Amino acid sequence: MNAPAKIRLLVVDDDRIILATLVAGLSKAGFDVVVAGNADEAMKLAVDVHPALALLDVEMEGKNGLDVAEFLSRETKVPFMFLSAHGEESIVKQAASHGALGFLVKPLNVTQMVPAIRSALERAHDIQHLRQGAAMLADTLVQGKGRQSLIAIGILVERHRINCDEALERLHERARASGRPVEDVALTLIEQAETQARAAGTPG
Repeated sequence: MNAPAKIRLLVVDDDRIILATLVAGLSKAGFDVVVAGNADEAMKLAVDVHPALALLDVEMEGKNGLDVAEFLSRETKVPFMFLSAHGEESIVKQAASHGALGFLVKPLNVTQMVPAIRSALERAHDIQHLRQGAAMLADTLVQGKGRQSLIAIGILVERHRINCDEALERLHERARASGRPVEDVALTLIEQAETQARAAGTPG
């Protein structure tokens, strides 16, 4: 039986001692770690190796961690956290404005870092799931009878006590299974709900 794939992290810092320390500690914690000593190398690696999370040093010579963050947000789907020797509120706010999932202050303790990294990975997964749901909903609306699809989603939410993302996925699953357009499946759901409502309101 194959062992589960390790989660890949990209660590970016221009301090070789910090890089070596983080590689040793994070590898021991079970992560697959790739490193970059400058921003340009980090951007190339992010595209080539598709890490699950990037840890970016804010302050580097030349392009810094904020430059890398802008690239990751614009060109990739790689989530990121920042590393910094400073924890000033202004820097933390700047990091948050770039979409960082966390902010770790040096000196870094790997034992304390691991829970923060795992929390960031969970948030990244949740964000990806929400984006996929939003994309599916947008696609559903673009296809045509968006109002019918929205009503059908509401019916599924109420009937199965699920959230909108799950209802949207069920609607698409029914469409794929039946080989019919989403709007046709939505219309069928609405008609069935209306029939059931009329039957429930008919005196016995």
